[in-house]
Amino acid sequence: MSEARFDAVLFDAGGVLVLPDPTVLAPLLAPYGGSIEIEDHRQAHYAGMAAKSRVGSTEKHWGSYNAAYVAALGVVSEYFDHAVEALEVTRSAHLWRWPIPDTLVALAALAEAGVPMGVVSNASGQIEAELRRGRICQVGTGGGVEVRCVIDSDVVGVSKPDPRIFEFALVHFSEFERSRVAYIGDSVTMDIGGASAAGLHPILVDPYDNHPEATFERIRSVGEIIPLF
Repeated sequence: MSEARFDAVLFDAGGVLVLPDPTVLAPLLAPYGGSIEIEDHRQAHYAGMAAKSRVGSTEKHWGSYNAAYVAALGVVSEYFDHAVEALEVTRSAHLWRWPIPDTLVALAALAEAGVPMGVVSNASGQIEAELRRGRICQVGTGGGVEVRCVIDSDVVGVSKPDPRIFEFALVHFSEFERSRVAYIGDSVTMDIGGASAAGLHPILVDPYDNHPEATFERIRSVGEIIPLF
């Protein structure tokens, strides 16, 4: 059996635990020619995040994401700009709530193995409640797996890629060396950059190989990290 690489793991929320709810976005974009298939919307999210990373967009700028998302769904050119605008005004903070099924399986396995876990997310003050409501994870007992902390950037006043946001989580993992704490995210700019600056080991969720040129570690799903503990 190989030696464990990590002692604990922190997760981003969007793109790792949850996605913008495709059951809302599919009917929203269907009139413009967009696919209604859930899998296509999953792929569209990661295409959008890759587009954000290519231009170095931070949390407040989602124009490149919106354009890549609707393009991935096959929206017709005649209605492209309208679809982009519709996505921008609909994709609110509270829409980041659709649990990623394979992640739920992985979280349960990590919890069963006793792996210490936490969440560090750029959010709008809502993510802890959404994760608990969705029975994904929570601090203390509940319907999801138990984690040590859920850090919301709006609550603590610091956003990734600023590495200071991780300090709010790391006080809950003080027994571990930072280099042995993995951070799983879906943004090169915010997650890989921020976690690296904080001294953590960043890993990008890249299920559709949108970053073939990457020099950092990538996984296709959260379940791939289970053997690393």
